[in-house]
Amino acid sequence: MKCTVVLLVLLAGCATSQKPAPVVDRKQPARAATPASKPAPVQAAEGTYIVKKGDTLYSIALENGADYRDVAAWNRLSDPTKINVGQVLRVTPPEESRVQVGKAKLPERGEARPLDLPPPQQSQAKPPTQPSKPPETSASEFVWPAKGKVIAGFAEPRRKGIDIDAKLGDPVIAAAAGRVTYTGAGIPGLGKLVVIKHDNGFITVYAHNRDILVKEQQTVRRGQKIAEVGNTDADRPKLHFQIRTGSAAADPMRYLPAL
Repeated sequence: MKCTVVLLVLLAGCATSQKPAPVVDRKQPARAATPASKPAPVQAAEGTYIVKKGDTLYSIALENGADYRDVAAWNRLSDPTKINVGQVLRVTPPEESRVQVGKAKLPERGEARPLDLPPPQQSQAKPPTQPSKPPETSASEFVWPAKGKVIAGFAEPRRKGIDIDAKLGDPVIAAAAGRVTYTGAGIPGLGKLVVIKHDNGFITVYAHNRDILVKEQQTVRRGQKIAEVGNTDADRPKLHFQIRTGSAAADPMRYLPAL
């Protein structure tokens, strides 16, 4: 009898010590984790540029067909080498710097004539002349900047010009007359380079030079020696040559004369 009582007490203790099973509400579906939304990329306003990693003021100016001095002036930068990622730069002239139209000059009064004189003979009216278009730059206006075969062609956007095979120290000449707007090594991947601005919005670029023989703001003539072929920031001696129309890179083979 005592054994029976002890057994009942033990069974009761075990029953009360068990925890109740958790209750799961299967009616409500589990919420899926919502992915974090990426912030929308910031778009630059017209006439401006947002500085990215690896940019320099010289590369920004070249890509937008501007002189780096002008870009620095438009943004009041005292040191062209100090720009920050995310900084918004103006790459076109501000409104106030554009040419303003002056007041029209009134014609001077003619001399009075007696009424009894016959009126002057009127010349036959000439048809209005159409405004002349600026001359388009043709292939004959550019010459080859170096002697050698083309070893890499134009392939936008990866390659914005052509590579010309040459020997170390070979002359690099200006492909057309113009004004030197930049000399130096401020654009990554191009080594020592020369940038020349020509008429009608054309710009030529000569990269990987060994020595540069011209200075900024210097006027050069077509065929003038401006540098010597080098291998700065390149795997071999060569000349990387670009022709740009404003901010757009163009295939130089369209403008250079046939060999």
